[in-house]
Amino acid sequence: MKRLDLSHKIMNTDALPMKDAAPNGWRGAMRRVMTSPALLALVVVLSFFWQLGAMPLYDLDEGAFTEATREMLASGNYITPHRDGEPRYDKPVLIYWLQAASTQTVGFDEFGLRLPSALAASVWVLALWFFVRERLDAPTATVAGLALALSLQVSLIGKAAVADALLNLFIALTFFEIYRYWQALDFKSGRRFVRRAYLWMGLGFLTKGPVAVFFPVVVSLLFVLSSLRWSKASALALWYWLRAAVYPLGWLIFLLVAGPWYLAIYLDDGAGFFKSFFLQHNLGRFEGAMHDHGGFPGYYLVMLPVILLPFTGWMLSLFKRYRSAWLDPLDRFLWIWFLVVLVFFSFSGTQLPHYLLYGATPLFILMARHREALTNRWLAFVPPLVFFGLLLVLPFVLDVAMVVSSRPYDVILFEEARHAITLEYGIAALGGLLLTALMLRWSSPPLWRRLVLVGLVQTLVVYGEVAPRVLDTLQAPVKEAALIAKQTQLPTVVYRTSMPSFSVYREAITPNRAPQPGELVFLRVDKLEHLTREHPELDLELVYHRGHVALLRARPGA
Repeated sequence: MKRLDLSHKIMNTDALPMKDAAPNGWRGAMRRVMTSPALLALVVVLSFFWQLGAMPLYDLDEGAFTEATREMLASGNYITPHRDGEPRYDKPVLIYWLQAASTQTVGFDEFGLRLPSALAASVWVLALWFFVRERLDAPTATVAGLALALSLQVSLIGKAAVADALLNLFIALTFFEIYRYWQALDFKSGRRFVRRAYLWMGLGFLTKGPVAVFFPVVVSLLFVLSSLRWSKASALALWYWLRAAVYPLGWLIFLLVAGPWYLAIYLDDGAGFFKSFFLQHNLGRFEGAMHDHGGFPGYYLVMLPVILLPFTGWMLSLFKRYRSAWLDPLDRFLWIWFLVVLVFFSFSGTQLPHYLLYGATPLFILMARHREALTNRWLAFVPPLVFFGLLLVLPFVLDVAMVVSSRPYDVILFEEARHAITLEYGIAALGGLLLTALMLRWSSPPLWRRLVLVGLVQTLVVYGEVAPRVLDTLQAPVKEAALIAKQTQLPTVVYRTSMPSFSVYREAITPNRAPQPGELVFLRVDKLEHLTREHPELDLELVYHRGHVALLRARPGA
């Protein structure tokens, strides 16, 4: 069937690459390096694999995911995830399976637990590169991949033992197939894209549930509706969308991928998962704030500049083209993708920064495609300058926070964080600030190239100095206490403390209750007063204390 072109009055610029100037000498060499797939490969290694196993797991998220994986391996129950002996209904099962397979292959440690996320983030970059190369050109694909891999929030989830990198991979793959199908606009030749889209949605549904289906369906429908005119071609386009939406083979693929586990957990655990996951962790998150993760309608407008660091100004430069963006099919598709995610989560009761990443992939493509629109150097460099400036003054902020804080627990954390900040940290933060200022003053290369270099500096500073010190302050004491408890081989409980990485490192389920004589108890130091007040009969002996956590032994009575 002949391809139907709904934009016959508009020049379709999908295949028109945006070419940088190609001077000779060192400028030409720099241009080739900055658009080289080899550079992209090095950035992927730096962003997602460097320091992958060097930092302790963070609580609550990494600890909860990895303890469920540990208990899955220990129990042999690969159907219902459990955390500290209780069913964990927060997420479906795929990430636990992948973490289990990874740790069985490379070892049960931080590296093995985080490896599936690093691999998923790497494939995410690769999928974006292939999509942009076929739609535009290879240099633009490389630039989009660099922006994706070096952005702050993407690199964070690419190094985290949680489900978000995996979900973003499947969401991106689904959208890429949707656009390929739209370009074919011939169901017979495009149905292979539809089949693959259902495959990715099935895997996404097995990773995090309905969100993997909701956004592709809504965005694809709105994109088709945005192209409608009073013509036969428009009616056929809507018909092609409907055929894809109700494609029996596609839904069969989806059910074959996701259905067996959902059936298995129902048979294994009854309706508990479905009530908790779909009603509480999906519908409930939209209707109200969970775990105090509330926000306000403009929350993501505030968080977007942080999520995209150091490329905030680059993203803002896209708004110069808002009038022409709607006329180009690819731009329109990408903008609808981003805006639907932004609007939906802006009105969600539960708001977390990484939710916006579901709609961030199109921004990186738009930034790469229209990189020549970034012409204001202050717009480009003020955000990273502010970021490095904040890192530099952090010690002084902590000094003030210790004085003004009214909660003793917070004061302890601020003191520990202040002690963790050494001369090396200050040199790194100052170096990042000075190098960014140098990029601001450097006049020769295009601004986007200089921002990519700033992205490399940001990655080195964040994961070379900042993240290790933050996690050492918050999590190293938890790990040390867990290893001591493991060595004693005494029964251990936690008291009013939710730090599941303690169970991961202790390699045992840790009930959350008051201790009995002869047991160890792990707790936050601010919970000790509650414990002694509620259980004055306990004779507690300090076993370990560092910063904000402590491990005590309830001595048996005489």
